[in-house]
Amino acid sequence: MPRIYQPHALQAGLQLELTPEGARHVQVLRLQPGDGITLFGDPVCGGEWDATVLRMGRSSVEVEVGAHHAVEREPARAVHLAVGMPANERMDWLVEKATELGVASLQPLMTERSVLRLKGERADKKQAHWQAVAIAACEQCGGNRVPLIHPVRSLDDWLRQPAPEGLLRGVLSLAPGSRPLLQVAATDPAAPLLLVHGPEGGLSPQEEQALLVQGFAPVTLGPRVLRAETAAIAALAAIALST
Repeated sequence: MPRIYQPHALQAGLQLELTPEGARHVQVLRLQPGDGITLFGDPVCGGEWDATVLRMGRSSVEVEVGAHHAVEREPARAVHLAVGMPANERMDWLVEKATELGVASLQPLMTERSVLRLKGERADKKQAHWQAVAIAACEQCGGNRVPLIHPVRSLDDWLRQPAPEGLLRGVLSLAPGSRPLLQVAATDPAAPLLLVHGPEGGLSPQEEQALLVQGFAPVTLGPRVLRAETAAIAALAAIALST
């Protein structure tokens, strides 16, 4: 059954119009009145809602909400990524696959070696685009909690904000003495994890040192040098499979 993101409080019997994005999705699928869909994104109840298409307009779709199902498919451990943005379509791919693997949030970063440089309106449009990619990935994969894609920030600016409490913090590193990611994660199996990694070319030595000063532990995925987007996905998969 098609899954449509509807970020509003829902209840059985409620009749409402889908968001413009949801309506386009239903129209592309050529659904008709009487067809069933699944809604998710309720900020109060979470889970999923049955719904039935009532009316198809030229640019709108009206549905009636049915039964609620308190089902969640999120990983046992929340993982937040802060990523030196890879260039071109690779960032789109990273957002999509990270969402499929259950990332809790994603912070796009500009670093010394970043190829992709975003500011102002262009940065805002990219953030909105990546959030839409995350929503589409949740519609496809069955996730009911869409990860938050934060506004683009420089690494220096991001490090100036107060560090959240209760997070295990790591930075992917090839430096000698880096500990395996899963070994560090196992020091507090219940704690959410914040993981930083660099763009193409990695973080500069100065940036990595700044993260270490802030309490980020250097962690490794092994001896091979992975692409920026591959490293993020490998880390998420390793954490998901270990819990």
